[in-house]
Amino acid sequence: SLLLVKFNRVQLATSRTGLSPFKELLLCLTFHSPVPRQDSAVMAGSLTHHGSPNPGYSTNNNAVPVPVITQTESRDKWSKKMDFLLSVIGFAVDLGNVWRFPYICYQNGGGAFLIPYILMAIFGGVPLFYMELALGQFHRTGAISIWKHICPIFKGIGYAICIIALYVSFYYNTIIAWALFYFYSSFSSILPWTNCDNVWNTPDCTNYFGMDNITWTNASRSPAEEFYTRNVLEIHKSSGLRDVGGVRWQLMLCLFLIFTIVYFSLWKGVKTSGKVVWVTATLPYIVLFILLIRGATLPGAWRGVVFYLKPQWGKLLETSVWVDAAAQIFFSLGPGFGVLLALSSYNSFTNNCYRDAIVTSLVNCLTSFVSGFVIFTVLGYMAEMRQVEVEDVARDKGPSLLFITYPEAIANMMGSTFFAIIFFVMMITLGLDSTFGGLEAIITAVLDEYPDQFYHRRELFVLCLVVVCFLGSLSTLTNGGAYVVKLLEEFGVGCSIIAVGFLEAIAVSWFYGIHRFSNDVQAMLGKAPGLFWKVCWVAISPAFLYIIVSSLLKAPPLALFDYKYPDWSIIVGYIVGLSSFIWVPIYMVYKLVWTPGSLKQVGGCVQSPETVSDAFSSNVTSASFSRVPCFPQRLAVCLRPERTIPDIHAENLNMATVP
Repeated sequence: SLLLVKFNRVQLATSRTGLSPFKELLLCLTFHSPVPRQDSAVMAGSLTHHGSPNPGYSTNNNAVPVPVITQTESRDKWSKKMDFLLSVIGFAVDLGNVWRFPYICYQNGGGAFLIPYILMAIFGGVPLFYMELALGQFHRTGAISIWKHICPIFKGIGYAICIIALYVSFYYNTIIAWALFYFYSSFSSILPWTNCDNVWNTPDCTNYFGMDNITWTNASRSPAEEFYTRNVLEIHKSSGLRDVGGVRWQLMLCLFLIFTIVYFSLWKGVKTSGKVVWVTATLPYIVLFILLIRGATLPGAWRGVVFYLKPQWGKLLETSVWVDAAAQIFFSLGPGFGVLLALSSYNSFTNNCYRDAIVTSLVNCLTSFVSGFVIFTVLGYMAEMRQVEVEDVARDKGPSLLFITYPEAIANMMGSTFFAIIFFVMMITLGLDSTFGGLEAIITAVLDEYPDQFYHRRELFVLCLVVVCFLGSLSTLTNGGAYVVKLLEEFGVGCSIIAVGFLEAIAVSWFYGIHRFSNDVQAMLGKAPGLFWKVCWVAISPAFLYIIVSSLLKAPPLALFDYKYPDWSIIVGYIVGLSSFIWVPIYMVYKLVWTPGSLKQVGGCVQSPETVSDAFSSNVTSASFSRVPCFPQRLAVCLRPERTIPDIHAENLNMATVP
């Protein structure tokens, strides 16, 4: 009788899927049958055969055939495993590792800061990093359509991620353009920021290294600072956000070259970007090693190292130190940006994403730590030359550290031209890797969500995306563009991306279910995650993100150089941040309003996966389908995806024997 009832109800969906009622019934039985999980995945396009059954289930000779959906594999894959690893490392290791970590480390207790940093990495950053790699690899799709397989009501997270990635591209590539401008200016026997004899210099320009018995006042400016502010940015021509001035054509040309490189690296997908990162992801490590050796040989280098690592144990009692450690590891590893979902979606189903997460996280943290030595050996040298304390020359942070302090030190070294060239090459490649990842997150998300419109037009879509990013960046190329960069960095990304990451962790761990997610990982790796990972995913990582969001909402007043941002600009900043996050509740309302059925049925439907993952249909046996709820009263809704999956047809239903 139960079979007849299900048979009648399942006919509701047959017109949508193109399957016979009998095969539809078998498919529904597959969703309900408590069949055992297999230890290994099944290759795409092949008949599945179950070997030894799970010991927890009895075997018998009256085996029942159930359908296993298979499909022809059409998604691109990485040519080599190293292409993927270098892409992930290149995205995670960015300019922030060089400018942000050293400053935060010495500001928050030096060597003592490593304790909260490591703890936050272990209990917060790495679990989230691992989660995103596993999600992308299992579901084989981007940041938008992946929510069909997890919890459809949270699909707005995917759209929010794409908008945040756009905001990042509007300002981050401008910083790379600044580095390219410096790179071009470095091809000179005497670097232009060495002395005060240039047309952009003012009477306040004071050269520490070229003069004796100088008098330094609050109005004094170094040649490197005036080169950056008055020649590169020309920020003196802007009075603030109300008057940003015109576009700097030199920077616009640099940005155009940057986006040209980005386009031809991404237009063909992972087949091209996977080769480019062999240069852009490895070259920074070569340069870091050269700069580390050079810095260690400078007079006063040891003073900088001691200042960098000298522990201040009392700092560990300050809450702000732990919050800074949590924020640093989150922004450094980069979960929540959709990049890890996109990059891992091109892996093979059985790739060891657990090992990848550990290796890449370790490389990222070690790179940050080593970058501190590169920076502080040079700061110690500057303190020695100026005959001041290291603390007096270590006040710059962010772009100022990379575009003022470090170039000034390089300009007064032997072989300054060579070291300036390789330093800015390193900055350009570090920035490009992160741009590759950020834009690939958008590309993969949109192409997977709208395959009929864009899948076979990738080159055109990438071109349109690059043009949009270029046009959106024009405001950051003006005389007051640095003010816009700071505003976008603080409000367009900060709170929004952490709030999105918080909801993502909640949706996966609480709504999709930690047991279901653990079973997915077991299907790929043959081994379920341990208790430590489950506790982190369910409780510790969400709490980790909540603490960061709470701290960022209490940020101090925004300022850049001598300019203090007016109150109206802060309101604009919050509006910009809200413009991305608002898509999460908007989509929730849309889903609840437009999904047919009673409120109770709709409530269950919007929390249940709408479609079978492509990874399921090509790699996982029918054992996995038993976890997907498919109640008879809304069977038609459960089996109706938002978009048709063309690879799933009646001929793809192969019969496998399950005890």
